[in-house]
Amino acid sequence: MSVGKNIVIGVCGGIAAYKTVDIVSRLKKAGCDVKVIMTKAATEFVTPLTFRELSGSPVITDMWEEPKTWNVQHIALANWADAFLIAPVTANVVGKIANGIADDVLTTTIMATKAPILLAPAMNTNMYRNPVTQQNLTKLINLGYHVIEPATGMLACGIEGPGRLPEPSVIVDKLLNRLDMCQDLKGKRILITAGGTREPIDPVRYIGNRSSGKMGYALAEAAAKRGGEVILVSGPSSLPAPDKVTTKKVETAAQMHAAVLAEFATVDVVIKAAAVADYRPEMVAEQKIKKSGETLTINLVKNPDILLDLGQRKKEQLLIGFAAETQDLMVHAQEKLTKKNLDMIVANDVTLPGAGFNIDTNIVKIIYKNGDIEELPQLSKQQIAQILLNKISEMLTKST
Repeated sequence: MSVGKNIVIGVCGGIAAYKTVDIVSRLKKAGCDVKVIMTKAATEFVTPLTFRELSGSPVITDMWEEPKTWNVQHIALANWADAFLIAPVTANVVGKIANGIADDVLTTTIMATKAPILLAPAMNTNMYRNPVTQQNLTKLINLGYHVIEPATGMLACGIEGPGRLPEPSVIVDKLLNRLDMCQDLKGKRILITAGGTREPIDPVRYIGNRSSGKMGYALAEAAAKRGGEVILVSGPSSLPAPDKVTTKKVETAAQMHAAVLAEFATVDVVIKAAAVADYRPEMVAEQKIKKSGETLTINLVKNPDILLDLGQRKKEQLLIGFAAETQDLMVHAQEKLTKKNLDMIVANDVTLPGAGFNIDTNIVKIIYKNGDIEELPQLSKQQIAQILLNKISEMLTKST
């Protein structure tokens, strides 16, 4: 799995930086391509020349230095990386990342990458145990960062306790295992629905909703990158079809129902992120309805409940639903979880700023079949997609 993988190593200013030399060497021997970013403080402990010779690539230390290739350097590295490791990471840099501060090339690149990020803290014991540091680390873990716990022992400052950078072999093993986990959905067929549906009134009008499909598309893209065989059933959306995803376009709830049922028996996971119309016009006019009075009455009839149908049919499949509500969020979500025989439901109040339809962020609560509830802060839909897929991967592992 590691051969040909692209790893960006961030090095912060601490005495443990000397161990990162061995980390780079081990990753190269494992077949990885490695590029190194150093903070200015890190260059006081180890020279960039050392990392350049071991990695075989120029070392980046300054946001404003002349780039070696024609690109925006920190963005290019952010996109290039399959995984990102900062070892050692100081309390200062942990605090910056946790609070969205991007004031040098390392923190700016971290802000721009979508790759998995591993942090290996190394610092004085009291600094590590400081509630501010612990709060920042907990925040980053909740945001999907992977923290490698420091080792315990005698530190350079003469204090004995937690804060030592783990041995390079331990860090490299954890990083390579994480790369393997990036393909944790390999061999799994995953059906995802996205976007809203449109129920025609006449040839030019329809009943619809505000869903853009951003959440479902983010899930499909992330699941495919993690090795899943993904089928995306999408209502109308302006978003481009994700790479390596089989995309089936539909318009109405009935069409989505048929497309989902055609795949359901052969999939391992269904994630129903689409906003499906509950009702449709009883009659669809063959011609455009002309304005002819003060009021217009349209009779609506119920659409098939796709999620309920799947819940009744499911055997070994994991079934994940979404609940977008404007009031009594938890009551409605838990009722839906039980009624529709779901394994997990993702609930969000669309009235909250930063949550809901047609924006890039969301604020969700994950409710599990066993009653556990996990609340997430406001995150990008890409971050939420990764967190949800982590949970789904764990559930698949437990079921085998």
